[in-house]
Amino acid sequence: MSSVFVSGATGFIAQHVVKQLIAKNYKVVGSVRSKEKGEQLVAKFGENFQYEIVSDIGKPGAFDDALKKHPEVTIFLHTASPFHFNVTDIKKELLDPATQGTENALRAIKVYGPQIKKVVVTSSYAAIMNLKTEYNPEVTNTEATWNPGSVEDALQNPIAGYLISKTLAEKAAWDFLEKEHPNFTVTTVNPAYVFGPQAFDSDVKDTLNTSSELINKVLKLKPNEEIPTMAGAFIDVRDVAKAHLIAFENADAEGKRLALVEARFSNHDIARVIRDRFSEVDIPSPDVKKAEAERASLCKLDFSQTRKIFGSKYIDFDTSVYDSVKQILQK
Repeated sequence: MSSVFVSGATGFIAQHVVKQLIAKNYKVVGSVRSKEKGEQLVAKFGENFQYEIVSDIGKPGAFDDALKKHPEVTIFLHTASPFHFNVTDIKKELLDPATQGTENALRAIKVYGPQIKKVVVTSSYAAIMNLKTEYNPEVTNTEATWNPGSVEDALQNPIAGYLISKTLAEKAAWDFLEKEHPNFTVTTVNPAYVFGPQAFDSDVKDTLNTSSELINKVLKLKPNEEIPTMAGAFIDVRDVAKAHLIAFENADAEGKRLALVEARFSNHDIARVIRDRFSEVDIPSPDVKKAEAERASLCKLDFSQTRKIFGSKYIDFDTSVYDSVKQILQK
């Protein structure tokens, strides 16, 4: 069976990707930042998983040695990229590693992985959304929409920094393809907020990855506290992982951006699922009208091209939140 390289293999999405690859009998080589992290993954995934240490994806030549050692790899999934808002130097901690990490991976593939024919880059809805029009219901975003933010915009605050880091990293991939004419095709996977359980129960911590933490924060609210105003778009992590496989298995996905959104949601929707399904949890009552108003204030999304390629129904919002909360409460 084919061998697949997965960069950033310890990530929330990446572990689900590896899990699904191994379930379909692919052999997987994952990049990790340390031997300790690599051994933890070997213990979880077993003999079809091996790892290479890439301590800093932003360093020139970061992936060169890893690819030299693995001439059997024919598919490369680049999931490694920072996703957090707790930064002091936006350029150094978000923009540089995201963009340089992508460029380093693609350069290494071109030089040391000529046998690699398919590359999938984990991008984000962040590379599609425009902060100026996200709250304009007259606007419709599609797979062809791009976040217009610049480096100058990115330096304003960590949230803008993250959104634009994903945009610049994805643009770096398409630019590389255009200028270098490599031997491989590129597909990007652009998920919105990613909910759903961790790949392994042992990964549940007091503070979770950035998307899952939205659910965790609502779950931790005291009954007399207000539900914070927050609305966005969601997709389940298991569908995001599945899309990474579709991205290289389905020829229709070549050269495409797979924009993954199941539905719009508000924090009040998260609270509704928790209140309905977990009677032992005492959190504030959701305001259904507020939830509707918050969702209605957002721009429209038409990602029908992606749904067609994906080919099956996405996991729905209530199921995704339920599965997430159930796992957190088991801890």
